Amino acid sequence: MIKSELVQHIAEQNPHLYQRDVENIVNAILDEVTEALMRGDRVELRGFGAFSVKNRPARVGRNPRTGQKVEVDEKFVPFFKTGKEMRVRLNGGVDHGDE
Repeated sequence: MIKSELVQHIAEQNPHLYQRDVENIVNAILDEVTEALMRGDRVELRGFGAFSVKNRPARVGRNPRTGQKVEVDEKFVPFFKTGKEMRVRLNGGVDHGDE
């Protein structure tokens, strides 16, 4: 599902809201999550999951075509861990933990 489909789905479930208002709300939520991650904060949505940022240190990689060594800079990447409630729902009511 892409963002426009999410907006349309939410608007259909809430006919009392204009689609443009739903789009503004979805954009505001995503912007706040992004801003929090940029500050280094963790964003937890109970029952859904948690967004955080992980550091990938600089390293020496390898170009797969040539085999030549390549310096890879340090970077920060977003990370998402599902919440227990979502795992249970996805697995038909059974929690498999962190398998």
